[in-house]
Amino acid sequence: MDGALLLDKPVGPTSNAILQRAKRLLGAKKAGHAGTLDPLASGLLVVLFGEATKFAGPLLDDDKEYRATLRLGERSATGDAEGPVLERRPVTVSQADVLGVLAGFRGAIEQVPPMYSALKSGGRPLYELARKGETVARKARSVQIGRLEAVRVALPDVELEIRCSKGTYIRTLAEDIAAALGTVGHLARLRRTASGRFAIGEASTLESLESLPPAERAGRLLALPELLRGLPRAELAAAEAARFRNGQTLAVSGVEGLCGVFGPAGDVIGIGRVDACGLHPVRLTATQAAE
Repeated sequence: MDGALLLDKPVGPTSNAILQRAKRLLGAKKAGHAGTLDPLASGLLVVLFGEATKFAGPLLDDDKEYRATLRLGERSATGDAEGPVLERRPVTVSQADVLGVLAGFRGAIEQVPPMYSALKSGGRPLYELARKGETVARKARSVQIGRLEAVRVALPDVELEIRCSKGTYIRTLAEDIAAALGTVGHLARLRRTASGRFAIGEASTLESLESLPPAERAGRLLALPELLRGLPRAELAAAEAARFRNGQTLAVSGVEGLCGVFGPAGDVIGIGRVDACGLHPVRLTATQAAE
């Protein structure tokens, strides 16, 4: 079983809990996903099975899209609705103030990762330290906000549509926007609406999958070629494919950067990268998966 399943995750369960349920439903031995959603968040979760798990890296690198609700005037311990409210302030801003501030968060911005995150310090996840009331210094890092629009302003709530690069913390973005407005805020709701070229409209719920017979469940999987459709395509003859599988660099033309690599029958060999020296293997599917 090699492919990807687009799931609409509900609010509440962890991404791993949803992944394990999907794995049992499809009888898969190996599974992963391309981007965690917090329990608070709902929306698109790309679950990968079998050889598709080898493509998680490029899928994780894709931009993500969200519908997020920022609640102004309340600061929470976690930066979102899961944590207790620590501070309240009156909200005296206008819709025009909100729209004006958003412009400053588009493009390349710097973010300091939140303490309630899976990043590690001294080998321990930051959220473990945060739960003990500890704080450690975190380095700011650059992220890209491709789209940031207010689709509804009903103060103290502001509903935002966001397209952003990997590594963006929407909780931090919400808090930073509130600070720029001279107040505090937290992320009240979050829904992922797209990951790369995959959209929430294509996703299934676990409940809908449970109602299907096993053959129809398997029919919801996106095959390996579909996962690589957004990448440039390198096509190899049988002899080249064998050399590539053995780790050799090949001379190719018409392809640059990260690419999907296919054999003579259209079978997926894996992912490669083209540089000045040629085409190098990055991730290879198991040989039997390509035959």
